[in-house]
Amino acid sequence: MAISDFPRMLTHLRKERGISQKAAAESLGISQALLSHYEKGIRECGLLFLVRAADFYEVSVDYLLGRSLEKNGASIRVEEVPDEDAAGQGNRGKSLMTVLNKKLICNSVTVVEEILGAIGDRELINKVSLYLQISVYQMFRRLYNGNEENPQTFFGADAEIYALSADSAMKKLEAEIQKRLKKVKIPPLNEEKLRAAYPLFASSLFNLLQNAEVAIGGRKK
Repeated sequence: MAISDFPRMLTHLRKERGISQKAAAESLGISQALLSHYEKGIRECGLLFLVRAADFYEVSVDYLLGRSLEKNGASIRVEEVPDEDAAGQGNRGKSLMTVLNKKLICNSVTVVEEILGAIGDRELINKVSLYLQISVYQMFRRLYNGNEENPQTFFGADAEIYALSADSAMKKLEAEIQKRLKKVKIPPLNEEKLRAAYPLFASSLFNLLQNAEVAIGGRKK
């Protein structure tokens, strides 16, 4: 049973529970050496152990295999993805700067997504979305790594190379996006058209563009 995420998830769940490899092995009915091999991906486990481990850690087999992000194995549908303030927290307790920056970024991404939707090219949509996801991944992981006690088993990519790998993937996506843009029809865009099409979000986009250009040295404050 060669599932690449299984060793990582098996290790992560044990460390999340805060138990030693020896204690986990005893509870799972195998030797510590065999569990070590499973966690390192040296040996492949059988179906009986997979089910036993899922029961022991109280997760689904799909989660243990890395096939689901939910411990109960549920898959998420579009209608189930919560809105940013669906938890009812809104902007309470957040600084004005945090609220402002979140709105600038979220509203600007909405404009980008709407433009992509108007273009209607599935490949372009997927590549731009993946580019943005990797960007968020990198920043979240840097924040996560700010506390050295946070377990690295939370992630699948190696801690020492993930940044270089992410940068490389984004560079590749940039080239692929640029190539794809030459094959699709881009709608005419200017300040007037953007304000008319996205009256609620255009000002956020304009502010984000200005802030970004100041940051990269392309515009004076």
